[in-house]
Amino acid sequence: MNRPIRVLVAKVGLDGHDRGAKVIASFLRDAGMEVIYTGLRQTPEMVVNAALQEDVDAIGVSILSGAHNTVFPKLLQLMKEKDLKDVLLTGGGIIPDDDMKKTQ
Repeated sequence: MNRPIRVLVAKVGLDGHDRGAKVIASFLRDAGMEVIYTGLRQTPEMVVNAALQEDVDAIGVSILSGAHNTVFPKLLQLMKEKDLKDVLLTGGGIIPDDDMKKTQ
């Protein structure tokens, strides 16, 4: 790869707590990655469209609202529809262990 890794950091839904996402974005920047932070209250469609426009290598979603069982399947569906098969999707926040196992 002839360029730094490009990561999109997103906050989806009505979750207004973005400190963790901003901290992660800072850490990734400090590690030499290019980071695009979408800001608050994004829809899955907005996140996937931004990922396409920014030609990212990874999408990181921070979610504290409990809507992860809805958000991640929708993101995966949209990524498949847009042929983002080489883009890593990862997430963090408040996601119970049992729910993590369902989406791996």
